[in-house]
Amino acid sequence: MLKKLFLAALIALALVGTVSAQGKVYKVAFVARAQADSFAAWLTNSIVQEAKKYKDISVTVFDGQASDDVENSLIENAITNKFDAIVIQPNNGESQRPYAVKVVQAGIACITTNARIAGIAGASSVDADPYMQAAVGARLALKQVPKNAIVVVLDGPPGNFHADSRRVSWQKEFFDKRPDVKIAGEQIGHWNKDEAMNYMEDWVQANPKIDAIISMNDNMATGALEVVKDKPSYKGILSYGVDGTAEACLLIKAGTMTATCLQNAYDLATKILDTTHKLVTGQSGQINVDIDCPLVTKANVDQYIAMHKKAGAIK
Repeated sequence: MLKKLFLAALIALALVGTVSAQGKVYKVAFVARAQADSFAAWLTNSIVQEAKKYKDISVTVFDGQASDDVENSLIENAITNKFDAIVIQPNNGESQRPYAVKVVQAGIACITTNARIAGIAGASSVDADPYMQAAVGARLALKQVPKNAIVVVLDGPPGNFHADSRRVSWQKEFFDKRPDVKIAGEQIGHWNKDEAMNYMEDWVQANPKIDAIISMNDNMATGALEVVKDKPSYKGILSYGVDGTAEACLLIKAGTMTATCLQNAYDLATKILDTTHKLVTGQSGQINVDIDCPLVTKANVDQYIAMHKKAGAIK
């Protein structure tokens, strides 16, 4: 079954790159967490576009379908098929760790991204600081969330470096400093909009008022907001996310969403391809690099909408 899933992913997703004038083309596998995840899809599209700038790199994209079993099988198959580099966007970092180790042991360049899997000798990474990604929103929330507020929390998958670190950040930067705030509901939404909508529907039924949605990513935040958008009693609800997706930026512009932290997939893609190229051509042996974590609010969202428009994500 997993072999069939792998073949389907191989056939269905993008293959980019052409033979260079020198005749050498490096085969790169990008194993994405899940194409149904808005950020993973944004990152995948950005990598495909960035790869077009490299005549000696051919990128094949595989969809992990938010499944550890599927993703791990895809990594193993990429090793068997002797790719020159394998870029892994983990579904659950600890589940993918032994397979990333196998990549290194096979003599293949290994890059983990969004989130990095730390502590693997010989592996490289391109990522952002998830603690700071959450902290910029949490520090803003300290000033904005009213006294004795009722809030709900949407978490990412446990064991995921970004999910865990963002939740720790919200605890230290916000909840520990605001003991008056009550968490009416907290659930693991696996970065998924539909799951977030289901949880929000339950929370709305159980609570006459919710003052804020605290989400570890934009996809879940926008799902929760979808549930309350036509409910007058929830007008003005605060909401915080991470990623800076096109959808989130438009909602911030409209005044529906409060803030997010930009996790710039365009920058990630640029650094991923640059890192990959340096590794496969022997210019570097190991690279670990991070992108910045700017806060996005209504005051500065226009520049990020312009960014998405330039990239074609917003028409």
